[in-house]
Amino acid sequence: MATKLMQPPIIPASHSFPQLSQIKIPLTSSFSLPNSKLNCTKFKHYLSSGFTLRVDCTTEEHSSDLLLNNEDINSLTKSSIYNSIEGTNRGVFGVTSDKKREIEDLVMELEANNPTPNPTHTLDKVSGCWKLIYSTITILGSKRTKLGLRDFINLGDFLQIIDIAEGKAVNIIKFSARGLILLNGQLTVQASFSVVSPSRVSIKYDNSQITPEKLMNLFKKNYDLLLGIFNPEGWLEITYVDDTMRIGRDNKGNIFILERTTDS
Repeated sequence: MATKLMQPPIIPASHSFPQLSQIKIPLTSSFSLPNSKLNCTKFKHYLSSGFTLRVDCTTEEHSSDLLLNNEDINSLTKSSIYNSIEGTNRGVFGVTSDKKREIEDLVMELEANNPTPNPTHTLDKVSGCWKLIYSTITILGSKRTKLGLRDFINLGDFLQIIDIAEGKAVNIIKFSARGLILLNGQLTVQASFSVVSPSRVSIKYDNSQITPEKLMNLFKKNYDLLLGIFNPEGWLEITYVDDTMRIGRDNKGNIFILERTTDS
């Protein structure tokens, strides 16, 4: 029996296929990647790891090209963090469990895209003055009452000044007390730090004081309680740092988000 060979159809030379890079995928609602969020009409943020992603996004209203690198993605994530912590008063008096989870999810996204994976090798990135904008340290219940933070004492800025030449970290917690006159002052906690890994430092408490003396008199009875909350002794893992934001996690399970500031 004879065998008939089948020849594939011949495509005319005049016919050409589009290049893959020219193909646009119309999106009517949203396009998602693993561990990512992207919406054509309201873009928030998504993760990328060491590569640049280009998406041609087309809707009935408009068409836009989004070119995002790691720095852009981190900027969007940081904007989401600022939106999430708005109105939380740095988390010092607690937040809802949903809000806490939302903030921590954003923190983990930023940590996964850390531009400085070995921060203790380049401590100049950490040096200088920082302002605390959120932490999971809380002052609740009887502690808040004993420290007068329900009635007549308000918390101001939380600052941290890091001197890498001296191996020192100074935490400053500002207070104002309402009374016959407005009394302003601060708790200053000085500590020493030493590098123990590419991302971790060990912290040793040195000394502390409250100024002025009138403010010290208000806290004198509960000074150990106050110091127990703000004593930084232990270790701190620097999980993210860039030119404007730093994130750390300590041995007590706390998260700290700080922004660089020119305050002194």
